[in-house]
Amino acid sequence: MNEKDCIMLQCLAEEQSLTKAAERLYITQPALSYRIQQMEKDFGVSIIVKTSKGARLTPEGKYLVTYAKKALIDLNKMKDQIISLRNEVKGTLRLGVASYYGLYKLPPLLKRFKEYCPDVQFNVTSALSPEILELIHQEEIHVGVIRGDYPWFDARCLLHDEHIYIISKDEIDLECLPDLPHIYYKEPRIKTMSSIQSPFSETIQAWWHERYNTPPMITMWVDSYETCKEMVKQGLGYSIVPGVFVTPQDGLHTIDLIRKSGEPIKRNTWMIYRESTLELAIVDRFVQFMKNQFV
Repeated sequence: MNEKDCIMLQCLAEEQSLTKAAERLYITQPALSYRIQQMEKDFGVSIIVKTSKGARLTPEGKYLVTYAKKALIDLNKMKDQIISLRNEVKGTLRLGVASYYGLYKLPPLLKRFKEYCPDVQFNVTSALSPEILELIHQEEIHVGVIRGDYPWFDARCLLHDEHIYIISKDEIDLECLPDLPHIYYKEPRIKTMSSIQSPFSETIQAWWHERYNTPPMITMWVDSYETCKEMVKQGLGYSIVPGVFVTPQDGLHTIDLIRKSGEPIKRNTWMIYRESTLELAIVDRFVQFMKNQFV
């Protein structure tokens, strides 16, 4: 089983569909099916079972996927170490970044780093913060950028923080908040690390319970801060969003979220990594570059 086979098995496990896996791999479905059949002959086991909903992995297939993921991680580590032995800042830097950061903040940073280290290539995964944490726990990425104070017990660096606002079309009285329609940001369900609640949600709940004895009157559940903002612009209610999503051009009224102690509530953006990966020249140089930009 070679590197391509390992990547193929990983895609198949994630997609649970021959068609979608083939699309990700840029091959035809018959070509993917043929390769799977060849592997089944080599190992003498069935790897998948086709169903009306897609392709389900057999127990043997799941074992091969586990092996394939470990093999890919070990292969990447080996490539990293060989380059590092020459103390060269080159190779592929594997990054995982929170979706918003990947859209708005990361591209110009990568451009500047590329000018600084032209021999570096990037492999970037944009996802939700808990998914980025899972990737770095599994050692599938070198460096992660997450939004929120998730538990991480290795190296981290605060890149920036932002205020959290109550936004509304017209001025509102905080005392009346429980009686006003609330446009609530509902976070997407995450398969990995599902037991960890979002620090942002916990922060909002703690602030609310400090001030009110009744729950908010939620009239809309949306999965995008931009959608929250657009609903507010139409006068359909108020919302609570990170400040980065609000600009003066929106023409909205904003109220800083402040604890009764007077402390403003903020949302942090962290760069996280393993201290041990700084042995790799490419990681050490990128971490220092990011610190120089923000610290």
